[in-house]
Amino acid sequence: MIVARSPLRITLGGGGTDLPSYYSKYGGFLIAGAVNKYILISANKHFFNTYKLKYSEKEETTDINEIKHNLFREALRLVGIPPKIELTSMADIPDKSGLGSSGAFLVCLLTALHAFKKETVSKRRLAEEACKIEIEILKEPVGKQDQYISAYGGITAFEFQKDGTVKVDPIKFSEDIYRELEQNIMLFYTGISRSASTILKKQDTKTKQDDQKVLDSLHMIKDIGLRTKKAFQQGNIDKFGEYLHEHWNMKKGLSDKISNPFIDKCYDLALKNGALGGKIMGAGGGGFLMFYHNGTSNEKRKLIKELAELNVLLMDFRFDNEGAKILLSY
Repeated sequence: MIVARSPLRITLGGGGTDLPSYYSKYGGFLIAGAVNKYILISANKHFFNTYKLKYSEKEETTDINEIKHNLFREALRLVGIPPKIELTSMADIPDKSGLGSSGAFLVCLLTALHAFKKETVSKRRLAEEACKIEIEILKEPVGKQDQYISAYGGITAFEFQKDGTVKVDPIKFSEDIYRELEQNIMLFYTGISRSASTILKKQDTKTKQDDQKVLDSLHMIKDIGLRTKKAFQQGNIDKFGEYLHEHWNMKKGLSDKISNPFIDKCYDLALKNGALGGKIMGAGGGGFLMFYHNGTSNEKRKLIKELAELNVLLMDFRFDNEGAKILLSY
């Protein structure tokens, strides 16, 4: 029995520049933070000579080509796992919520499968294999941040080179600044489930077509990511809140599907209650809203109460510094 765990993430700057359509021409940069909300996958030797999968549905087959779940199928194929295995997945939050669940799922699954074969692999290999499955094999219009931050954990800057290689640069904070950043970042679930693929596909297509409006927005978002890294290194985390607001305004220029009247209402309410800035997580359209609020506890409670009246609920979190790991092996 193997039990693996990998963290979900929040994007802190530069999101969207990790797609191949952008970084292959201009180079990408972003900062992401792994959070203590997880994907868990167990792998067990199955009694029968089949693949037995348990997720929101159940599958059992002797033929890998008959597996309907794309990520399970391609990960099993890539690692080279024959039938006679049972896999079960669990998650702390719903999928399609903007916290990088598909990338984290793949990293967790690959961690479990390699351990099942008694193979020790690096975090970089886990991330690259997950990227290969999503981007090269399944042709999904996704970037590389979700796979990398889930594998490595922490608050980490990633530089995406034109040739596809990724430079990993963990950001170091003093303990006080680290805790203050955790306390000032607030995550709220909108209750809206959405597909990132539609929004990202449109951005990807426009980037490939050299759409100047989209490219200008992505160039600026990358610059905001670089400025955010500098602010973090200087311990000026309030500047991050200001950059979030700037980022949000640029992000909305990528697609008319990123925001909607309800999200705009929540965002305006947060600013009126003292938030310096925020943005929707992931591709947009729903999922989680993130705000940076450096006010008093009473001011934060007021924001929490007013958003709760709209059924937009706070989710407490802490940063995860471990990344993908094996929790149990026997």
